[in-house]
Amino acid sequence: MQARSQSVEQRRQDRFLGFRISPITRRRLQNFTANKRGFWSLWVFLAIFVASLFAEFIANDKPLLIRYDGNFYMPILKFYPETAFGGEFETAADYTDPFVQDLIDEKGWAIWPPVPFSFQTINYDLEVPAPSPPSEHNWLGTDDQGRDVVARLVYGFRVSVLFGLILTLLSSVIGVAAGAVQGFFGGLTDLLFQRVIEIWSGMPTLYLLIIMASVIVPGFFSLLFLMLLFSWMALVGVVRAEFLRARNLDYVRAARALGAGNLTIMVRHMLPNAMVATLTFLPFVLTGAVTTLTSLDFLGLGLPPGSASLGELLRQGKANLEAPWLGLTGFFALAVMLSLLVFIGEAVRDAFDPRKLFVGEPPPESAVADALPDSEKQGEPSK
Repeated sequence: MQARSQSVEQRRQDRFLGFRISPITRRRLQNFTANKRGFWSLWVFLAIFVASLFAEFIANDKPLLIRYDGNFYMPILKFYPETAFGGEFETAADYTDPFVQDLIDEKGWAIWPPVPFSFQTINYDLEVPAPSPPSEHNWLGTDDQGRDVVARLVYGFRVSVLFGLILTLLSSVIGVAAGAVQGFFGGLTDLLFQRVIEIWSGMPTLYLLIIMASVIVPGFFSLLFLMLLFSWMALVGVVRAEFLRARNLDYVRAARALGAGNLTIMVRHMLPNAMVATLTFLPFVLTGAVTTLTSLDFLGLGLPPGSASLGELLRQGKANLEAPWLGLTGFFALAVMLSLLVFIGEAVRDAFDPRKLFVGEPPPESAVADALPDSEKQGEPSK
């Protein structure tokens, strides 16, 4: 009966979120959750990131829902002309116009987002010249063009994280593939790849970005392509070293003796082991991608003018030293975001560290044996 209860408990522990997991995966999850700072940083970062994905419902100059003359309207999701609310023009309704607001209030009501400004909305009702300090309507003030800082912060955070995630994913795929080919084949292939990487990594990246930005119109995807040209080398060295180490191990020789092809050996047998070291670097690669985009926007070489960006917010703070809320907002936003990513990276590193034991886990038998005196190792009683 006791053995049966133990087996039921073991099966329960071997499942996570409804999926069956292996003992080593369970141990990694336990090591990750044991790092409380990284564990809670992950949840805080996910909460902020998921909220930013719905930025249009948090900060927008259009109402979330309108009830007018018995009908419901959702301006965030659909275009409505001014005539739909009793106006005179067939153009898109300007919901910030007091005239349109009075028309809606006469026969209905409107529900506004928590921040009634989009990242491009200019507040023309400021009591002081822009940049205006924090107030009841603009919680973190406005920039030098009268745009709400909170709205630009929400949209800028989303753009920065999405850019970093996409760049990290694409550069990781290319870097892992290049490192795998180098480490698996070795010899002349490895030598040629290494020389190409040395030459490519020695190029002045910033100067090339300045030249390309003057030729190509800067945008999200064009900037992503330019950054991908140089960011894929971050993981090549790690993956190459893992494949060089594993190419002559017994399980690789056994797979080759059984007739497995090179691609099968690389993907099915060697890549999972190499990904352990690779995954520990991904949060730090993401941090570098976000920092690079912020730096380019700060220098004016990033996203198009007017785009919501943390780097542009920092540049506004530099250009308007009399408005400290601009620089402080950008600084604390970056500091919090990068700190959360670093803490998550530390927890992931602990999770995949084979030398790190879970809290309360007994040490391996080999470690216990090594700690015994020589007389006890040979079966003789210690004196």
